[in-house]
Amino acid sequence: MAVNFRRVLIAALGGGVVWMIWTLLNEMVAEKYYVVEQAAGHLLKGPRYPYFRRSWLTTMLLLAYVASWFYASVRASLGPGLGTALRVGVLLGFAISFPLNLSLAFWSPMSRIVPLLWVVDLWGGAILGTLVASWIYRD
Repeated sequence: MAVNFRRVLIAALGGGVVWMIWTLLNEMVAEKYYVVEQAAGHLLKGPRYPYFRRSWLTTMLLLAYVASWFYASVRASLGPGLGTALRVGVLLGFAISFPLNLSLAFWSPMSRIVPLLWVVDLWGGAILGTLVASWIYRD
């Protein structure tokens, strides 16, 4: 079965909105840890480049497109539905969140909770975004 790119885009928008909301909620939890790490000099007090939040949320939207496209591509072989979406979300979330944050937990002077929260943000967002995208991407 061919991938319907229009549906992928619509599914990505829905999944991206959910992913962005998840990211903003995670940021509220992480904020107190950021303040501590900034005071210790482990994180910058402000972004190095302007428009960080806009850039980050745009990146989440682009990743939601990737997740939607992966889901639409594998549903022919794995079958449509939430099980397939969960597999795609878990695998994609692991790939985008774990390696770098594992390195940060080992090598960075900041508390290990910060990389853990970043893993939760990206991995959880990938799972939620892909689940929503799969619900939207239907025949």
